[in-house]
Parts: sequence; structure tokens; C-alpha cells
Amino acid sequence: MLEKINHSIPAGESLRELIAADAAELSRQLQAHQARIFPPTAQKGMRLFTPGEAADFIGIHEGYLRQIVADGHGPQPQANGRRVYSVDDIIRLRQVLDEQNSKGPGKYVRHRRAGEKLQILSVMNFKGGSAKTTTAAHLAQFLALRGYRVLAIDLDPQASLSAMFGHQPELDVGSNETIYGAIRYDEECRSILEIVRSTYTPNLHLVPGNLELMEFEHETPKVLASRQPGTMFFARLGECLGEIESAYDVVVIDCPPQLGFLTLSALCAATAVIITVHPQMLDVMSMSQFLLMTSDLLAVVENAGGNTDYDWMRYLVTRFEPNDGPQSQMAGFMRSIFGNRVLENAMLKSTAISDAGLTKQTLYEVERGQFTRGTYDRALESLTLVNGEIEELIRKTWGRK
Repeated sequence: MLEKINHSIPAGESLRELIAADAAELSRQLQAHQARIFPPTAQKGMRLFTPGEAADFIGIHEGYLRQIVADGHGPQPQANGRRVYSVDDIIRLRQVLDEQNSKGPGKYVRHRRAGEKLQILSVMNFKGGSAKTTTAAHLAQFLALRGYRVLAIDLDPQASLSAMFGHQPELDVGSNETIYGAIRYDEECRSILEIVRSTYTPNLHLVPGNLELMEFEHETPKVLASRQPGTMFFARLGECLGEIESAYDVVVIDCPPQLGFLTLSALCAATAVIITVHPQMLDVMSMSQFLLMTSDLLAVVENAGGNTDYDWMRYLVTRFEPNDGPQSQMAGFMRSIFGNRVLENAMLKSTAISDAGLTKQTLYEVERGQFTRGTYDRALESLTLVNGEIEELIRKTWGRK
């Protein structure tokens, strides 16, 4: 637990000094907390999966998985006779299945094929607390576990996504090591190839974030005012992603919770947009204002030559409590207005998701035994249904059945 500290406000101390002192102390406490949870020698890792989970990720029936394993593929049984599967085991089984597939490779190793464009999904909302980062983290990891090559980009200066994937913004991410390093306007601009990092999840890479990202918000108005030559701000992210397009199938961008230059850059780079919304009246009212402002700003970007063509856009209802009458009414209200642009499945509010977040883990990482079985299973089923629905939208865009 974090230390309990009770400090009174020193007499004569300015607001700036007080905020600076509180920030320094909070940062120190959080780093100490992080060191206790994950000591410097510790590394995050993926848990092992049951046969049922492994079969679902591969896309086959569990009985077929048992048959393949009986033929000599897959992990050896444990002392109790049960088998569990690592992510590497799942990857190898996909390769075996594709080699045996009479219709040719590509059914189980789900990489992009010729003519299928890179999918860039921007996850966004103007209001904090809408589970935007939770959505982005679980979606990116789910797609990687399903066999796609995924790049997650943390555009949020708070860098919660980076922390979820084991890269602490204050400790592990230095100067020019965020996407700002690849989209900045001066001579220190570098290739995104030098910034991408691997994670403990195979097939999932990360461009981390930290407070340095705010420099783009500060520098862009100066560049616009000076009419400095070069690529416009809204095209810089898409341009640098072009350098690594062939290496990935899907890019998941966690946008900042405000409508600034970084968010507009993500919108112009995106091929699809997911807007998370908590089904409460105040949140929906805020989203209404957010949509109006976004529309106005995108009109300006379009007039300046920006790209705002999308394959699809969807609203995702998050932190949903089915037994809450007002929430159900609000979700129904949204569906009556937006129709099938609201994802059919909602992300349920769950103590399993929030408790996993305390240790900066996703639900695909934590052990089931740490939670009440029903609570864990309901949360995981909800996430998997949401992410599976998004995966289907990606596959339809590619023209796959």
C-alpha cells in the first residue's frame, strides 16, 4: 500500500510551489509502489492458458486441439496430466495448422495478405473515465493473441497504456522515445523504427508515451503561425506509420482525453475510429459537445487537405451495468439514434477489470484464481465479445469471411 502522508499547507507557499511539491511526492510514492509490485529484476509476462482458451485464440474446437496435441504437437502434460499453453505454444500450433491446411496458408496465421491495407484504429473520447485506455489495451492484446501483428501507440501524455504494457513513463521512457520523436518539426526528428519497442506479448509492439507528448501541442501552433514548410501536423503521424506499414496488420492508438493536435493527427491517420462512452447522462451530454467540436475541427482539416475517410466508426458502451435501469435506458437511447454504429456488445463494469488494473495488468494476464470465478468469467466473456466484434469489422474491411 502507498504510504499515508498528512501535510498541511505551509504558510506563504504559492500554488505553483505547492503543486510542484505534491507532484514530486506523488511521483516518488508511485515509483516506490511500482518497485514493490514489480521489482527492478522482475519482468511482466503472460500467464498460461487452458486448452479451451488456447483453442479459442487459435480459432478451432477444443476437441480438434486435443487431436493435434495427441499427434505430437503442443506442450507436454504437467505432473497432474493437464496441459496448459503459453503464447509461444499457440503461435507454433497456428503454424502447424497452416502447414496442414489443404486450402493453403493464412487461415490460422492471420497476417495481412496482398491487397489488404494496414488497419489503424483510433480509440478516443473527450471525457476521462470512459475506459478508453482499458479498451485499447485489451483490444491490442486480444488481437495479438489471435495471431495478428499489432502495434499499440500511446498518444496520451499520462501514458497509462505504456504502464499497462510494462513501460513506466517516468522510469523507462526517455527523451525522444515517444511518438513525438518521429513527428516533431526540428532536426531531432527520428525514424519511428528507432522508437518501437517489443512487449512481453509476442506479436505486440509498443510506441510508449510520457509527458513529452505535450511538446507537440505546444510546438504545432508556433509552426502554423510561422508557416514553416514541411508536412502538416495532421499528416505527420500517418506519414511515419508508412515507414513500418509492412511489419503490422493492425495499429491501435490510445488517444488523449482532449481534442488537441495529437488527437486530430490520430483521426487523420486512422482507418477506423472507436469512441468509448459511459452510459450516464452527463457523459453522453459531454460526448455530444465532443462530437460537435470534432466535426468542426475535421472540416478545417479537410479544407487543408487532411484525410478523414474511414472504413468504419463505432461507439462502444463501457463500464455498463445491465441491472442499472438508467444505464440501460441511456444505452437504448444511443442505439435508437446511432443504430448499428453502436457495437452490439458492451464492456461490462467489473471489479475483476479494475482490480487487475491496480497491478497494471489486463484480464488476459491475471490468473483466474485471484478472483471469484463468476466475476472473472463474466468480465472476460464481455471483453472477448467486444474485441471479437471489432476483429470481425477488421476482417470485413479486408474482405475476409
